[in-house]
Amino acid sequence: MSTTKQKRVPPEKLTELDCHLFNEGNHHRIYQKLGAHLSTEGRKQGTRFAVWAPNAKAVSVVGEFNQWDGNSNPMQPVGNSGIWEVFIPKVGEGILYKYEIKTPEDHIYLKADPYGFFAEERPNTASKVTDLHSYQWHDQEWIKQRESNNVYHEPMNIYEVHLGSWKRVPEEKDRYLTYREMADELIPYVQQMGYTHIELLPIAEHPFDGSWGYQVIGYFAPTSRFGTPQDFMYLIDQCHQANIGVILDWVGGHFPKDEHGLSYFDGTFLYEHADPRQGEHKEWGTKVFNFERNEVSNFLIANVLFWFDCYHIDGIRVDAVASMLYLDYNRKEGEWIPNEYGGRENIGAIRFLQKMNTALFEYYPGVLSIAEESTAWPGVTRPVYAGGLGFNFKWNMGWMNDSLRYVELDSVFRKYDHHLMTFSIMYAFSENFVLPLSHDEVVHGKHSLLGKMFGDEWQKRATLRAYLTFKMGHPGKKLLFMGGEFGQWREWSEACSLDWHLLEQASHLQLQQFVQTLNHLYRQTPALYSNDFDPSGFEWIDLHDQEHSVFSFVRRSQQQDASPLVCIFNFTPVPQRQYQVGVPHPGKYTLLFDSDALEFGGSQFIQQKEYSSISFAWQGRNDHIVIDLPPLCGLILQNELS
Repeated sequence: MSTTKQKRVPPEKLTELDCHLFNEGNHHRIYQKLGAHLSTEGRKQGTRFAVWAPNAKAVSVVGEFNQWDGNSNPMQPVGNSGIWEVFIPKVGEGILYKYEIKTPEDHIYLKADPYGFFAEERPNTASKVTDLHSYQWHDQEWIKQRESNNVYHEPMNIYEVHLGSWKRVPEEKDRYLTYREMADELIPYVQQMGYTHIELLPIAEHPFDGSWGYQVIGYFAPTSRFGTPQDFMYLIDQCHQANIGVILDWVGGHFPKDEHGLSYFDGTFLYEHADPRQGEHKEWGTKVFNFERNEVSNFLIANVLFWFDCYHIDGIRVDAVASMLYLDYNRKEGEWIPNEYGGRENIGAIRFLQKMNTALFEYYPGVLSIAEESTAWPGVTRPVYAGGLGFNFKWNMGWMNDSLRYVELDSVFRKYDHHLMTFSIMYAFSENFVLPLSHDEVVHGKHSLLGKMFGDEWQKRATLRAYLTFKMGHPGKKLLFMGGEFGQWREWSEACSLDWHLLEQASHLQLQQFVQTLNHLYRQTPALYSNDFDPSGFEWIDLHDQEHSVFSFVRRSQQQDASPLVCIFNFTPVPQRQYQVGVPHPGKYTLLFDSDALEFGGSQFIQQKEYSSISFAWQGRNDHIVIDLPPLCGLILQNELS
């Protein structure tokens, strides 16, 4: 197998062009110049440091190499760019450092490097000099194939993972698995379960475990909790060799107030707005990026590209996009400032997101840019040239909220809220949606996914199986948070491992087997994924049988002459015998999947595997089949076209 080494970019001094592009917000690889870069200048080996601190009186590099003395290695300003730089001989890989910044008021701040590639493990906060070019990659075939991907017509079934709590080592004081141990354990599991991608909760360096990674300090540094940058590269490389894509949860809307971070970086409001009505999320206790400042926008765009350039990731999921788009997000009257036109839209954030996505897809066609956007903002997944934000996917929060409300209801009352399962089709093709059942839904008193389901234990499991089958049949790509696949009862906590011991019980093992079988069926069945974003891929058979809480619809692949699927769901514990379902074509219908099967912990209510259509009009169709519907079930049948 061929290998490639990360190409080392010569860490030359900043040029006038570098500074110009950065100051106007268009230096897409500014991380190659700012930060700490191993260098040889003249005959001296060392490290070149550069940092943007335009309002500082003075800046020095301090570290263990100079006893943290700010007088030893002062930096020099680079023209009027606001950037300071210095080359320090004999400073090599692994050396700890910070920037000592003297503010306009002569206060001294010690700051971690905003462009630092590695950091000390919390609670320590210094940056580390590191060489990102030493790793040898083995994923050339994957990267080449990715360039020609049509992500809209391919299966996408995402396993959302928090690396710190997926699995731990109880024999060693419950320590984390390392990135390399994750490669050994997580990848085979994901392969076995049939997922196409893993999505990692934020792994950029963050000081507080309880933030789950959403309060980022080191935007360019994978967290040292689990190993080195090269170890993280190894994890991604191994994923690609196993044909698994990697998506990173990326936090571009806000950052924490920690003293060593971006907040008040050079003694002024540099990365954030000065006015708290624009620059602070009080609910989260975080600062808001000033997207209208060119250098800040440049920092964020370069950071997105950095993860694709240096770590070969396959996509980003942008957190809390709504908080970026609306000036009044979680703010009361008088706590926010309207835009120049008097509206609530954050024009700077809109332009930033459009610019970010334009740059990303220019360099990396075939990758994913997914928005967690919780409102009805128009055109989130419309191209920028057509007036959209330029993402290629958006989380369908409406489907998630409505459908979870439905399955939490007593089955006796579901008929009164039948619309909760049908309304999503009204807008299913307005954006390119991912259907998420994410980490946010299994914390803070919301119960685990299995725990949300109504009824006794058997009904909870049966409802969850029917619900996950419904999700797989519904148009849109798929996402499930870890633990949901085997029915963890406890709410998720970042502080401990998933309850893997539950798999010693047959009922949890059966649920895991159910999800595994459903995942593989999804990947093998083009009608379930190849036509997600065209109305021709979906057709209701009957959405009006609220009395029995039964739904039925057709799924068709991109190839319209291919065999369609008939999907039928009964969301009550009452079986429906001799139930008539209109079918799209005459002929034989084979049962592909039954969520009530015995091996999944179901009742195996039906034994029949094949159904011949009857030439008698029903539900607006010329033909129908007669089938016994199990209690709380999802059935998928395939028509054998002649």
